Amino acid sequence: MYDVVIVGGGPTGLSAALVLGRARRKVVVVDSGEPRNAAAHESHGFLTRDGVPPGELLRLGRAEVTGYGVEILSDRVVSAVPGFAVTLESGTVLRARKLLVTAGIRDELPDLPGVAELWGDQVHFCPYCHGYEVRDDRVGVVADGPMGVMKAVMLREWAPDVVLFPGDYTPTADEAAQLAKRGIAVEAGKVTGLAVTDGRLTGVDLADGRTVERSAVFVNPVFVPRDTLLRDLGCDLDDQGWVKADSAGRTSVEGVWAAGNVVDPRAQLISSAGAGATAAVQINHDLIFEA
Repeated sequence: MYDVVIVGGGPTGLSAALVLGRARRKVVVVDSGEPRNAAAHESHGFLTRDGVPPGELLRLGRAEVTGYGVEILSDRVVSAVPGFAVTLESGTVLRARKLLVTAGIRDELPDLPGVAELWGDQVHFCPYCHGYEVRDDRVGVVADGPMGVMKAVMLREWAPDVVLFPGDYTPTADEAAQLAKRGIAVEAGKVTGLAVTDGRLTGVDLADGRTVERSAVFVNPVFVPRDTLLRDLGCDLDDQGWVKADSAGRTSVEGVWAAGNVVDPRAQLISSAGAGATAAVQINHDLIFEA
């Protein structure tokens, strides 16, 4: 019997495992090996580890938590029932007093030629994660709606040459003024794909036959939480369809916790890790007073 089964072995899950391991809890982390940032060359914004490749960050984290007796299983959770009996794809059944889900999200990329090919290299999503790396580049923002406008305005703080490709969206008068104030060009019309030569981005292709030269592009993927387990357990959802968790990670189902991107799409690497640590402290507190 484990004290806690943690589903997801990214920075959120490993941070929780570190706190619980140091609290002398019997913990197992189940990880399917599908990190969201696998395509990225470097991790950023994580104090003392800025610029470390994502795989190396995980290796360091695993080394730390196993030093406190935490077990790590490379497997996939397929179901869980209150109690908790957690069934893995391998057929193994784990039993635990608490369940913490830190499975994260996956990015559903725009269906445009070149985007998937260059994702994590010259195509990005988050200015705070990769804006510095494209400083002074020719940046394109291929995203419609107000979010596209906002991202273009934000990226102008890093790069002097930013072009917005809003598709069929027409910016409002206020948005147009914000863009003009910062010298951000707007290329209306349908984007048909990214121009790629020898594996490198050269521009953004438009339906009218033109290619606007760019050396970096930002897009807005759709965030898809890996929350099937939480939904199957009956956790309450918010108005946007995301699993609800309080500030400590407690869900509506007794003994079920969730932290990081699986419940908070805005959380970055370091804040997700913090959320895992916060959840672990409260879980340990509950375990103490259940005894």
